[in-house]
Amino acid sequence: MNNFVFQSPTLIRFGEGEIANLAQHIPPQAKVLLTYGGGSIFQNGVYDQVKAALVGHQVGEFGDIEPNPRYPTLMKAVELIRNEGYDYLLAVGGGSVLDGTKFIAAAVCFEGTDPWQILSQDAPVKAALPLASVLTLPATGSETNGAAVVTRGEDKLSFYSDLVKPQFAVLDPTTTYSLPPRQVANGIVDAFVHVMEQYLTTGGAPVQDRFAEGVMLTLIEEGPKALAQPTSYEARANLMWAATMALNGILGVGVPQDWSTHALGHELTARFGLDHGRTLAVVLPALLRVRKDAKGAKLLQFAERVFAITEGDNEARIEAGIAAMEAFFRSLEMGTRLRDYDLDETVVDGLVGALERKGMTALGEDGGVSLEVSRAVFNAAL
Repeated sequence: MNNFVFQSPTLIRFGEGEIANLAQHIPPQAKVLLTYGGGSIFQNGVYDQVKAALVGHQVGEFGDIEPNPRYPTLMKAVELIRNEGYDYLLAVGGGSVLDGTKFIAAAVCFEGTDPWQILSQDAPVKAALPLASVLTLPATGSETNGAAVVTRGEDKLSFYSDLVKPQFAVLDPTTTYSLPPRQVANGIVDAFVHVMEQYLTTGGAPVQDRFAEGVMLTLIEEGPKALAQPTSYEARANLMWAATMALNGILGVGVPQDWSTHALGHELTARFGLDHGRTLAVVLPALLRVRKDAKGAKLLQFAERVFAITEGDNEARIEAGIAAMEAFFRSLEMGTRLRDYDLDETVVDGLVGALERKGMTALGEDGGVSLEVSRAVFNAAL
């Protein structure tokens, strides 16, 4: 296990009714900008709960942050903040709202010529506005980490900074009851693949391995229940906490991390508008089949511990483990092939070309996902 530094500063208020307590964690003199997406928080009552909790604070609003938040939209929020003097951000929604709000927090304080450099050139984030979140969609773990993904044109890029970790997060499982099944399924797959990006590497970290396997088993057991019983508090609570644990940092400490599945998946979203979770369900099985030699030992462990596969030779067990994962994704009504989304071999050159243009030529924990390997993965996903 490698050396590591870990700190999770995010205070979590978990459970039904906890939105009412959020104001005690925001300075009373703060001028708060409430950020949200397309308006579902007005339909499910979350907006009214948040506004009631913030009585006594100065509060403004910025809405219409897109799924896969877009740079021009976020820069409008930056301009609003600079013009009106907001000094605290409260993101209410899912991972896209949180990611967008993190970028807004960093961009407002950015001293360079173009805040896009935070994403395109890894320009350092030296300061950011404080932010917090009320989570309504369990998926990304963005409520407890410093990562964010932003889209501009056909570029979907990420950045990380401890300075944009939320100060607190409210997780009320009842806010998820009205989510469309498609979004719930996307969130289950997203959380599962987050675990795999940290787990399916080498690192000699049995504690992290067991944590990761526990989260994956929980998603396999509780995810279908959450879909079948939308108002089951227990199922939605377990799903929400599993998604948070999948990417709050604890699973990835001291071990190499991969993230090539996400990098390739982002290209499918940026170019064709596919839901993020659906791109991951397409890419991961194909990538593991292409890289089964490099990841063989961990794939055998995954097959045995997560899907109880112990019969057959190594090759057979590895394939059975990947197939079991793929079947799990399909049980959530997720496509696992490009053809499921009417995409064929004609898209591969453009996808590989985009990776080359962005310098993504040695992805993965070992740099082993070259452009040739990426091409093989897209072809295997057809």
